[in-house]
Amino acid sequence: MPIKLMKSILHALALSGVLASSSALASDVQPATWKSVPTQSVTAGDVSFSYRELGQQNGGTPVVLLVHLAAVLDNWDPRMVDGLAAKHHVIAFDNRGVGASTGKPANTIEQMADDVISFIKAKGFTQVDLFGFSIGGMIAQEIVLKDSQLVRKLILAGTGPAGGEGISSVAGVANYDLIRATLTGQDPKQYLFFTRTPNGIEAGKAFLKRLQERIDQRDSEIAIWAYVSQLQALSAWGQKRPADLSVIKQPVLVANGEDDRMVPTRNSHELAKRLPNAQLIIYPDAGHGGIFQYHEDFVPKALAFLAN
Repeated sequence: MPIKLMKSILHALALSGVLASSSALASDVQPATWKSVPTQSVTAGDVSFSYRELGQQNGGTPVVLLVHLAAVLDNWDPRMVDGLAAKHHVIAFDNRGVGASTGKPANTIEQMADDVISFIKAKGFTQVDLFGFSIGGMIAQEIVLKDSQLVRKLILAGTGPAGGEGISSVAGVANYDLIRATLTGQDPKQYLFFTRTPNGIEAGKAFLKRLQERIDQRDSEIAIWAYVSQLQALSAWGQKRPADLSVIKQPVLVANGEDDRMVPTRNSHELAKRLPNAQLIIYPDAGHGGIFQYHEDFVPKALAFLAN
C-alpha cells in the first residue's frame, strides 16, 4: 500500500475517533488483582485444589504462598499478594480439605507438605519459591527437606523449626484468643497477630479491613474438623525431634514481629541461626502478623530477596 494512502487512512481514522477508542479500550485492560482474580481448581490424585493465580507469568520462578492456621485464600493480605505479583508469578491455594479444596484434611505437617508438592507438580512447575507464613512456614521447611530440587528460595514468616519452643502450645494460645475475641466482639486475629499497643491495634484494624476488599467469589471458611486437624499437626510439630536445617542451602528470608505470641519470636532467631544462608528481619512493636503490619517495608525487601 502506498505510504501516502496509509497516512490518509490513519488520519481519517484519527479524525473519526476510531483510533482513540481503540487506545482507550486497550488502556482499560487492567492486570488482575487479589480482590478480583478468579478462583480456579486443579486436580491431583483424589483432591481438587482451589487456587488463585496472578502476576508476571513470563518464565520466572513462581512464588507459591502457604497460609497460616485456620486460613483460606481470603486471609492473604491483598497488599502482600499484589505487591509480590507486580514482579512475580504468584499462586495461593487451599490445602487438602481446607476452604474450597476437597479431601480429608491432613493432620501432620509431613502430610501437608506432600499435598503441596502434589499441587505444585499438578500445576506443571519444576521449581518454585515458597513463601510460608506461620504453619505455612513449617510446611515449607518440610517441603525443602523432602524435595530440595523443587525449591529455589524460601520466605519463612512468623514460624519456627520442628521442636521449637512454644509451638506445641499454639492451640492453647489460639483458643484462648478465640474466646477473648468472642467476648469482645472482635476478630481473633486482632489479638493473635497484633500487639495491644495503640500502633498494634490500629495496624490490626487496617489489616482486617483489607481482608474484606474482595467481595465476589470469596472462599469457603475453614471447617471445624480441618482446624482441629491443623492443631494436631502443630502439636506434633512442636514435639518433633529437631531437623538438621544445615542441609538447606537455599537462600532463606526469615521475618517476624518482636512480640509473637503464637510462634514465639525466639523461634525466628533460631531459624536464622540454624539455616546456613538466612537473612533475618524483626519488626518492632509487632506480633505474629508483623509482615502485614509493616507490609510497606516488607514487600520491597521480599522482592529484593527474590530478585537477588
